[in-house]
Amino acid sequence: MAMRTDDPPLPKRERGMEGVSTHALTRLLAWLSPSFPVGGFSYSHGIEAAVEQGLVRDRATLIVWLDGILRHGAGRTDGMLFAAAHRAVRAGDEAAFAWAVERADILRASSETALESRAQGQAFLLAIRAAWPLDGLSRWDAVIAATGRPPAYAVAVALVSALIGVGEGPALTAYLHAFAANLVSAGVRLVPLGQTDGQRALAALDPITHRAAETALAAPLDDLGGRAMAVDWTSMIHETQYTRLFRS
Repeated sequence: MAMRTDDPPLPKRERGMEGVSTHALTRLLAWLSPSFPVGGFSYSHGIEAAVEQGLVRDRATLIVWLDGILRHGAGRTDGMLFAAAHRAVRAGDEAAFAWAVERADILRASSETALESRAQGQAFLLAIRAAWPLDGLSRWDAVIAATGRPPAYAVAVALVSALIGVGEGPALTAYLHAFAANLVSAGVRLVPLGQTDGQRALAALDPITHRAAETALAAPLDDLGGRAMAVDWTSMIHETQYTRLFRS
């Protein structure tokens, strides 16, 4: 899962915050904050097993591992489904949104990553309904209910981002940044690393996060899928790991 620097340039897409109101911006910041009650602190996305196996052992190896997740694993698949869900909501296309809900629930390599996504998605929308009621949310809640599947975290964030008018580029980049930050926090506790090294890791991942968002926005849905097999493996063996601090 080594980082690559020879990827071809992607077509330029507008991902700036122009046109996003400060009201919408502060909402998005609040919803993706570590203080928002989704329980993100309890998930490591298999990093705990990667540390146990000696695959992640310092800042450098943590960065490489998270690069793989962001560009080839959940960052890619969830990013593409985030974009699909966001576009469906903006277009008022309930069938396309239901498609994204179903695929986002199915495309999980292990029971723990499925739990990580479903539990955070459900907790996210529960907190939104309780504290941040949004016009139009009930319509899309009904679509989710009709699928018979719990909402994935990425789809839940895409939904509310679209409802408050944050464009797909800024919304997805913010989501992937929050995802990366949560995994860095897990790595800081597990390796362990100091807080400064954690920030250095997050800074190194910043351009990778932007590139992952660009890739997800540009990729056709026919290309949906990931290739982070080592991440999938560590997530699976974590299920039976003898001592565990995290739920995934």
